[in-house]
Amino acid sequence: MRCRRPLILTSVVAVAAFSLLAAGCGSGGSPGVASVASSTSAATTTTQNEAAVAVSFSRCMRSHGVPTFPDLSTTEPHALKATAQRLAASNPHFTAAAKACNHLLPNGGSSEEAAHRQRTQLADELSFARCMRSRGVTRFPDPTAQGDLSVERVKAQGIDVHSPAVLRVVQACLPASHGGLTAAKVKAALNNAGR
Repeated sequence: MRCRRPLILTSVVAVAAFSLLAAGCGSGGSPGVASVASSTSAATTTTQNEAAVAVSFSRCMRSHGVPTFPDLSTTEPHALKATAQRLAASNPHFTAAAKACNHLLPNGGSSEEAAHRQRTQLADELSFARCMRSRGVTRFPDPTAQGDLSVERVKAQGIDVHSPAVLRVVQACLPASHGGLTAAKVKAALNNAGR
């Protein structure tokens, strides 16, 4: 029962964070002068390529209507995430710009790690939904393929999400989500949804 960020934003942030992390890490190898020289050369080439990709993507975003998009090659990952979230929420051109510029990112902006996280989240939400149905909330919906399991979707099934009986089942089924859903996340989702 949580709001999902657009996959594009997640991909942009994940790729940018990966690029920044990779820029600070060299490859390890067996000790020796030849190994250090080849590792340093490979790391330098990789870092230069990643920096060029980051600069190209940033320029593309700015040219497609997001003039304050930060330079990915110089922005700290935590600051980048906050800035990207702010821009996505405040700039109506952000999503279209990200779609137009994703081709500049490795794998078109998709991240194997992000895809794995999405599959894991979906599996956890499906497990939670099955638990809810098995404990008497028979019309509790499965999440969508994109992982949408919002309070609104649950309410659309005629389920009173503020009912003490439903809340007891939610509490009993939280462990079925393997930590994907927590009491705090459910409370926040219910507070945001109102009555």
